[in-house]
Amino acid sequence: MPTTTLNDGWAVRDKVSAFAELGGAKAEWVDVTLPHDALFDRPRSEDAPGGAATGYFPSGAFEYRRELVLSNEDRGKLVVLEFDGVYRDAMVYVNGALAGQHAFGYSRFAVRIDPYLRVGEANEIRVTCRAHQDSRWYTGAGIYRDVHLTVKQLVHLAVSSVQVSTLRIDDEAATVEVKAEVANLSNETATVTVASAIRTEGAGVVAQDRSPVTVLPGATAVLRHRVLVEQPALWDVDSPALHTASLTVMHDDIVVDEEEVAFGIRSLDVDSRRGFRLNGQPLKLRGASVHHDNGPLGAVSVRAAEERRVRLLKEAGFNAIRSSHNPASTALLEACDRIGMLVVDEAFDMWTSNKTDFDYASDFSQWWERDLEALVRKDINHPSVIMYSIGNEIPETGTPAGGVWSRRLAEKLRDLDPARPVTNGINGFVSTLDVVIAGMRQAQAQAQSQASPESAGGVNGMMTSVGAMMNQIAASDVVTERTAESFSVLDVAGLNYGDARYEMDKSLFPHRVILGTESFPAQIAAIWELVTANDHVVGDFTWTGWDYLGESGLGSVVYAEGDEPGALSVAQPFPWLTAWCGDIDITGRRRPASYYREIVFGLRTEPYIAVRRPERNGQTPLATPWAWSDVVGSWNWPDRVGETVAVEVYAAADEVELLLNGSSVGRAEVGAEFAFRADFQVAYAPGQLVAVAYAAGTEVGRTDLVSGADRVELELDADRLELDRARRDLAFIDISVTDGEGVAHNGRDREVTVTVTGGDLVALGSAAPATQEGFFGPSRTTFDGRALAIVSPGDADEIQVLVEADGCEPRRLTLRVATNAADAPHAQATFAS
Repeated sequence: MPTTTLNDGWAVRDKVSAFAELGGAKAEWVDVTLPHDALFDRPRSEDAPGGAATGYFPSGAFEYRRELVLSNEDRGKLVVLEFDGVYRDAMVYVNGALAGQHAFGYSRFAVRIDPYLRVGEANEIRVTCRAHQDSRWYTGAGIYRDVHLTVKQLVHLAVSSVQVSTLRIDDEAATVEVKAEVANLSNETATVTVASAIRTEGAGVVAQDRSPVTVLPGATAVLRHRVLVEQPALWDVDSPALHTASLTVMHDDIVVDEEEVAFGIRSLDVDSRRGFRLNGQPLKLRGASVHHDNGPLGAVSVRAAEERRVRLLKEAGFNAIRSSHNPASTALLEACDRIGMLVVDEAFDMWTSNKTDFDYASDFSQWWERDLEALVRKDINHPSVIMYSIGNEIPETGTPAGGVWSRRLAEKLRDLDPARPVTNGINGFVSTLDVVIAGMRQAQAQAQSQASPESAGGVNGMMTSVGAMMNQIAASDVVTERTAESFSVLDVAGLNYGDARYEMDKSLFPHRVILGTESFPAQIAAIWELVTANDHVVGDFTWTGWDYLGESGLGSVVYAEGDEPGALSVAQPFPWLTAWCGDIDITGRRRPASYYREIVFGLRTEPYIAVRRPERNGQTPLATPWAWSDVVGSWNWPDRVGETVAVEVYAAADEVELLLNGSSVGRAEVGAEFAFRADFQVAYAPGQLVAVAYAAGTEVGRTDLVSGADRVELELDADRLELDRARRDLAFIDISVTDGEGVAHNGRDREVTVTVTGGDLVALGSAAPATQEGFFGPSRTTFDGRALAIVSPGDADEIQVLVEADGCEPRRLTLRVATNAADAPHAQATFAS
């Protein structure tokens, strides 16, 4: 039996022990299809133990079960379950016996189950897991990534042992090494023949080799084939060419095992003078830090969702993702391979010091080696993965003990995979917290002794200056000295909010290569100027590229009203849900910050118009360092006629002229108040608002916004017309409240109701950062006039989606279901009959 996906046929319930059941406790089993997030449908509440950090979701302990029947022909074979991720403290039982366990919630792990199976009978597989005060963000819980079942002969290719690497590339050919372990679980010495073949799309077999391998009983033997691939198509972000390597194991002329893996042929280089190079070409990393959840789907990693996310991030101008702050799913990496997105895969958010009460730090010293081994086994064949990160904002990195741990982790990764550089997202502020806390206490005591009601800024004052404070501390002598060892063990020095070090480290550490592993969104213009001006700085990763669940309110904007200063905080109260700091919101729609970044990157010549919400006129905005202006790309404010509104125009130009209904409102200098931005105050009137950008007196681009008509209609736009039943495909359907001509009514939100026949409504949600509405009901209120429905195939060959809202004509959408369906153009909505 080949490796198969084992996502169907599972059931889940709250974990109930046998003793609790004897005492009368009960929990009903609910049928589910994996991947599954067991926490996501639970009610949120203001007294949830994780608070804003976990999005006010509750904690929980869960168990999954499934029956598994193997035929008599599988008797005596190796049987393995491979989990791409279970959050967390997974315990795997087979027929009541513990077969394996794994502490970390993000590692891929394999469990051998054949010793506990009864061949020809029904076997119970049970998996228990939990989530409780163990993270700084929303983790979800359960078997939230794919599960695979592998059945092999006693002589076989060891599970996850096939590795393909490019040893050398020149103008004529590439030397590719195929490596694998041949395992022998039998009681006799076995000599097998292993054949390898490299294939490329459209060209068939381009290289092959074969060799005998003798394996002693109970042992493994390493196979290596080095082959020459002539004139290979190289993998890069613009043309992500993939090859496949297949291995066939024959014993006594009988095929006993086969495996095939995808890989890419490409080279990586990095140094302080020439920066980062892919296939010999310099490349700056335009990076997006991304959490693992998929918004309206919760923490699950589904191929269709990961493909869509990677595609939208790339369309927005990013060429790299940093998995924050845990190993990425296999589904995400496969999407990055196919689409052409670079990945910095991050291992841990904590080492030996807890960041939350019950997190992985308690398991780190026992599990870190196995989890790094799992990281490399998962990543090594993915050309998209260009770098490993051993951590994020680890407090120990400012101590000698942290230097020891840094070296251990970095050297372990180099032993496992010498081809990829190692980084670490170090925050000098966090690395010297003992000094920072002592200084803050002293400053607070001094402020209290001198404070007056008029001058006291409290938390608000501290928050508005935290960005500058982080940078100032990062550039201090104490950080230079105390992080020197932790940085010295890295190939690339990752800096979180430390751009003040970029130029100073060029002289202090002339061989140090720097990567901005985290940065404030509003500072991208200044940061990108540093990145492009310094060869030793290879890129920047904003926090964040995609909005996420938990850390609720990290990017919030609040307002002062009258004498009230406003409650500025990076942790907003319930019902806040998302961080609200992503360039792209949780439904996949680009926010104004995304267009600004695209302009700064030099990828967009057309200006972009954003309008501050008119209902906030006269109020003073207070924003965290992770926030963007509270703006919307809309000129549709029918209730604000005659009122003055603030307009921001983003442009790579010297000045911008604004015209309202053909009349000039005036010209404004770009960058006078904020880089790449011109600011206007305009009396709102319906019609057309045009922004014209000028450089050296010549027009270089223009754009416009138009106000909508009075009528209110629904518009639907699906990302595909045809779904593939075989791969648990999903259709993402954008629902908009518009004027019927494509202009969104961002001020006329409606409760929309979605009915699906022939398929399933997987989720229905909006991008609202604060809401008490869930994602699983048939109805949901739009946010800024928009919502998202996610639909999966059922048993029918056609899916009908009906969307209704008060005061709107119903809309219907038809989706086709096939096997191995190709991507289709956007669907067109039709009026319901």
